[in-house]
Amino acid sequence: MADKLTADLYTADGTSKGSVDLNPDIFGIEPNRDVMHQVVTAQLAAKRAGTHSTKTRAEVRGGGAKPWRQKGLGRARHGSIRSPQWVGGGVAHGPKPRDYSQRTPKKMKRLALRSALSDRAASGNVKVVETFDAWDEPKTKNAVALLEAMGVTGKVLLIAEDHERSAIKSFRNLDHVIASNLGQANTYDILWAETVIMSQGTLALGQEAPRGTDEHAEGVKASADTEVAVAGATDAGDGGDAE
Repeated sequence: MADKLTADLYTADGTSKGSVDLNPDIFGIEPNRDVMHQVVTAQLAAKRAGTHSTKTRAEVRGGGAKPWRQKGLGRARHGSIRSPQWVGGGVAHGPKPRDYSQRTPKKMKRLALRSALSDRAASGNVKVVETFDAWDEPKTKNAVALLEAMGVTGKVLLIAEDHERSAIKSFRNLDHVIASNLGQANTYDILWAETVIMSQGTLALGQEAPRGTDEHAEGVKASADTEVAVAGATDAGDGGDAE
């Protein structure tokens, strides 16, 4: 695991502002290729409509009568002109509507997400923008100008905060950019993109430990211990003043 990880920091107009630290627990782990493959496979499978359908010999119209008698003609015996070997007959073992979705454990999804982010961070393809608050209205030319100023080419994933809708809409018109908020970020989009761009607020939210993890529980406990200590010190101070 990397001890020190940074990403380039820019303003909304593409001016370099140095760098920002990245959490090594999220951006500095050893990518798990097997988990990423399984999560992406499940994600793509869930996108399938599963509405494909073919008719069996029982569902094709016609074929209710035996085409000729069983014996005496020297021809192969048949009971229906809608059996699978006939042109216009039913399909044997054909596809039927089904659900392709797979259940993927939350821990596996988180590991795949961190693995994908770590892979992009290791190659220096994670960029951070201070804020998009200056973008009052959606303008695609602002998005194009920012990418050019940052020197970013190829496919891009933009992850912005919910209130930065102008930025999301500005990038949405570009066919080589996927623009989303933090809740929609997923392993497939990160691996699809050559560069990941985040706002600084999104990065701060993303680097918080998710609920249900050991890291989150430790953080909550540490915060509670701090509050208890502060409360105890305050009570002690009040008691001293009373005396």
